[in-house]
Amino acid sequence: MTEDKITGTLVFTVFTAALGSFQFGYDIGVINAPQEVIISHYEYVLGIPLEDRKAINNYTTNSTNDLPTIPYLRDSTPAPVAEEEPTESTSLITMLWSLSVSSFAVGGMIASFFGGWLGDQLGRIKAMLVANVLSLVGALLMGFSKLGPSHILIISGRSISGLYCGLISGLVPMYIGEIAPTTLRGALGTLHQLAIVTGILISQIVGLDFILGSHEQWHILLGLSAVPAILQSLLLLFCPESPRYLYIKLDEEVKAKKSLKRLRGSDDVIKDITEMRKEKEEASGEQRVSIIQLFTNSSYRQPIIVALMLHMAQQFSGINGIFYYSTSIFQTAGISQPVYATIGVGAINMVFTALSVFLVEKAGRRCLFLIGMSGMFVCAIFMSVGLILLNKLAWMSYVSMVAIFLFVSFFEIGPGPIPWFMVAEFFSQGPRPAALAIAAFSNWTCNFIVALCFQYIAKFCGPYVFFLFAGVILAFTLFTFFKVPETKGKSFEEIAAEFRKKSGTAQGPKAAMEMEFLEASETV
Repeated sequence: MTEDKITGTLVFTVFTAALGSFQFGYDIGVINAPQEVIISHYEYVLGIPLEDRKAINNYTTNSTNDLPTIPYLRDSTPAPVAEEEPTESTSLITMLWSLSVSSFAVGGMIASFFGGWLGDQLGRIKAMLVANVLSLVGALLMGFSKLGPSHILIISGRSISGLYCGLISGLVPMYIGEIAPTTLRGALGTLHQLAIVTGILISQIVGLDFILGSHEQWHILLGLSAVPAILQSLLLLFCPESPRYLYIKLDEEVKAKKSLKRLRGSDDVIKDITEMRKEKEEASGEQRVSIIQLFTNSSYRQPIIVALMLHMAQQFSGINGIFYYSTSIFQTAGISQPVYATIGVGAINMVFTALSVFLVEKAGRRCLFLIGMSGMFVCAIFMSVGLILLNKLAWMSYVSMVAIFLFVSFFEIGPGPIPWFMVAEFFSQGPRPAALAIAAFSNWTCNFIVALCFQYIAKFCGPYVFFLFAGVILAFTLFTFFKVPETKGKSFEEIAAEFRKKSGTAQGPKAAMEMEFLEASETV
């Protein structure tokens, strides 16, 4: 069957789109490795005396690191009283570093609202080209930050890179979902997450001090994201536009067929055109769907709530907390170079995301998500048990280490990649851009909340912190079991029927009728 065929054009196009996701991952991870040398440069630029810098470096390493130390994992000795004098300088550096890290997430939160809108206004290809302008500007600001007021240039560059990543987090899954054959939609959809974790891993490796994480070359490390941005911009010129966008949005059937023939490697595109014609007829009965209407109209309410819950499950599962803890746990276990063990976690991250590409069309989205969440639940419990008993049984640190690797593995099998493309599968052409925008915003917001609050939660809960995450994971697992439909190999109409079925069993016939969000026209 032609729709099952993987063609050279399809591979080339998906690879090109995924370069945007790779930049996303690179920008997430690149700031971590060179933290100390960047802070040192901030101090130099701001003219902080050398004797004050040592006290500041001690403070910032223990308080503003993206991989914070864990007070109850190692004995802490009171710092010398030499820190009284540079308190003001310490606060300034802490604030500047916090802004350097968090401005990226703020930019992502803002721009995530506009990814779908930009894709509709310009088309998917042109929208990604425009987004790359932001990526290049951000990379140039950071790349030249060593030559000017580094703190201002890095914070500005990170903010602009965040704007780019916010747009891409909606555009890439939407574009890949629209060009992929139905039977390959899940496997190709996971490539967004695979590219992100690959970007994170590459940034960890090139950020090592003997590669680009040194005092001489850290600015090159930060500006390196310009390379995939330029490469993607060049390759996008040879990519076909989304057939769904051309046919349903622009009503250009000839161009849509031409695009489909390139992607499918065949002149027989009748099945794709028939499916899009049905979707267009259904969409023509719908007015433009706003974000507010997704929640106020009963036809869209259950799918958007399910979509948001999937993204919340991904972020509130504690995966970021695992990465926060990893370095300190590896140190406690006696590993002399914990940074390499952390890179090992990144490698596991990538391997199991790649594995999910092959599993998602065989096992199904819902099944993999449930397996991943269940495994994470068990690992979170072992994680806390290991931390609680660490002072009594030294080997418990190894239990925690194994739990880290397994937690990451289970995350990337399901909860990591699946929410990104399931949202695109839940909605027809009319509400899809708005749904992707609010889902991406939800993901960024939850990410920001976890990053902001985790250290405070960890201090309050101590070694019991992952019991808290285990409880959250259990709640989301139960929600998924009862409310999330399977979308594997199904058309949008069949997915709608799955929602009606779930709604009918849980809420009765009236709600089931209201759930016909692909067939009902938008109420005014």
